[in-house]
Amino acid sequence: MEFKAILKSPQKLAINEAIRTARFVRNKVLRFWMDNRGVGKKELYRYNTQLRDDFGFVKDLNSHACQASVENVERAIKRFFDNCKNKVPGKKGYPRFKKHSRSVEYKQSGWKLSPDKKSIKFTDKKGIGKVKLKGTWDLWRFDQKLIKRVRIVQRADGYYIQFCVKIDNSEPLEATGFTVGLDVGLKEFYTDSDGYSEPNPRFYRKGEKRLKFYQRKVSRKKKGSANRKKAINRLGRTHLKISRQREEHAKRLARCVIRSNDLVAYEDLRVKNLVKNHCLAKSINDAGWYQFREWLEYFGQKFSRVTVAVHPAYTSQNCSDCGEVVKKSLSTRTHICKCGCQLDRDHNAARNILTRALGTVGHTGTLLNAWGDLSSTLPGSDLVEQDGSLIQESPLL
Repeated sequence: MEFKAILKSPQKLAINEAIRTARFVRNKVLRFWMDNRGVGKKELYRYNTQLRDDFGFVKDLNSHACQASVENVERAIKRFFDNCKNKVPGKKGYPRFKKHSRSVEYKQSGWKLSPDKKSIKFTDKKGIGKVKLKGTWDLWRFDQKLIKRVRIVQRADGYYIQFCVKIDNSEPLEATGFTVGLDVGLKEFYTDSDGYSEPNPRFYRKGEKRLKFYQRKVSRKKKGSANRKKAINRLGRTHLKISRQREEHAKRLARCVIRSNDLVAYEDLRVKNLVKNHCLAKSINDAGWYQFREWLEYFGQKFSRVTVAVHPAYTSQNCSDCGEVVKKSLSTRTHICKCGCQLDRDHNAARNILTRALGTVGHTGTLLNAWGDLSSTLPGSDLVEQDGSLIQESPLL
């Protein structure tokens, strides 16, 4: 749940100071862990307490906000050791210092909602004070005890207040009797097993000319000047608009697909590895396949629908009628088999995906359920070799 913050200039400076303090705590705790290998969770929190005693500006920040910074270090360390233990190929993600950060997180103290839930007051000594909230969500429906986290986030177009609310948002729907397989692509955003194709909007490609214009504006400004900061902000707002367009597009399509079908099958693609193909990386990132998959899994859990991520090997090569392997390059867009089956390449792949999902439990990949394979390799991939895993960040409700 997210609201736009209506702020005055002194409040913006106070928020920036709180963000810098949270980053300072995180980097100091990380340095303490690097210099004292083998220290545990208790030692990190004790060092955090020591920092609050040594630095007055750290003590001014709410103690739970400092603890949230320590938790960020804990997660980074745990992720690194898990990757080493599981022998994840490539870089293991050794914890790094943060030079730039844009958020500070409070737990269940350091803030207080107004009775009408239209403003929030931060009660620590950073001087943020009362902040008006602008948005469409109704906070009055939730008890304040259900709000577990409050995060202040800085973006190119302003500051936002995020609330993490512990609620059950499931909405079971009646069965439709339909199942569908989805094959995502670059030509079309996706093609389903019924033959319908959703066009690819290509938001980044359409906005690329405008981005280049603002990038030139930045490069012409003197480094460190106020005009350069303004040009950077304008460029950032353009990037932010494109990312929001992509996010809303993926959310809208995922919700529609999930509500219309009892089972949705899709490929278990490893996008992190696919973008290593430098010829297709920009187009793959612009398509937003991973965002689409995340929203499919989220709405699948919310509406109690089954989402199945199937092994993607040979879904484009095998015939959906007879199962015969018909080799084809990326430039071949029509599947033609000896058995007489003639379909669009993506339509044939979508039918194979649905068949494979119905034929095996596979790997659901939903936030709630996880069955079967932990990773997916693609020996006959059309793009690049795939293996490894993607690190997911749970969205705030």
